[in-house]
Amino acid sequence: MTTLNRVAVLSDIHGVLPALEAVLAEPEVRAADRIVLTGDITAGPQPAQVLDLLSGLGERVVWVSGNADRELLEHRRGERDTLPDPISPWASEQLRPDHLALLSALPPSRRLSLHGLGDVLFCHATPRDDEEIVLVDSRLERWQEVLGDLDPAVRTVVCGHTHMPFVRLAHGRMVINPGSVGMPYGRAGAHWALLGPGVELRTTEYDVEAAVARLTRECDYPGIAEWAGHYLRARDSDAEALAVFGPLDGRGR
Repeated sequence: MTTLNRVAVLSDIHGVLPALEAVLAEPEVRAADRIVLTGDITAGPQPAQVLDLLSGLGERVVWVSGNADRELLEHRRGERDTLPDPISPWASEQLRPDHLALLSALPPSRRLSLHGLGDVLFCHATPRDDEEIVLVDSRLERWQEVLGDLDPAVRTVVCGHTHMPFVRLAHGRMVINPGSVGMPYGRAGAHWALLGPGVELRTTEYDVEAAVARLTRECDYPGIAEWAGHYLRARDSDAEALAVFGPLDGRGR
């Protein structure tokens, strides 16, 4: 396995093209050996445009599927009638056959060797499930439960799913969540991570009001103004998100 020097991690883009464009314009992202996507790429207002932009970057992009990507596929295949986010059924209908083929081929995880961090496993929620909840304050027993079956050689795990950035140790492994590019909880901006040889949690500031106006103008989802205004302005606080997610990590057992 080739050891890479620097990797940019983008998670939970959720079809927000202006936020993605802002992150891809960062000098460190342009210079990175790879751009790793840890899932939930498409479920949002501009899914086709986001996939086209990322596909154009070629082999520099390392793709991982998220639960929302899987759910869009299931909806298009007629395998489910409802989706958790009201924008998702609309988003699934925006995807062309080549987009569906791309998403259907995405793996649930990828493993890379990274200078300073060793063998790194990239996944969406946890290595074993694309919807499981783990948080910065999840108890160590929970971390042992979700990471216990990993190859001992994997010393770093990078996940997404909960849209809140953190770095912590759990049973000797470093766990990193870069936060969300397109739907941040807690504070506005496009959140991502730069890995190798250390870990940097980064926030790209961009013109949120201009992005809301652009999405409202370019996207024909009926509720786009409300959707964009809520998520791009980060109306959900980290405290509110933790209150919702906390009971789902098994802490009450």
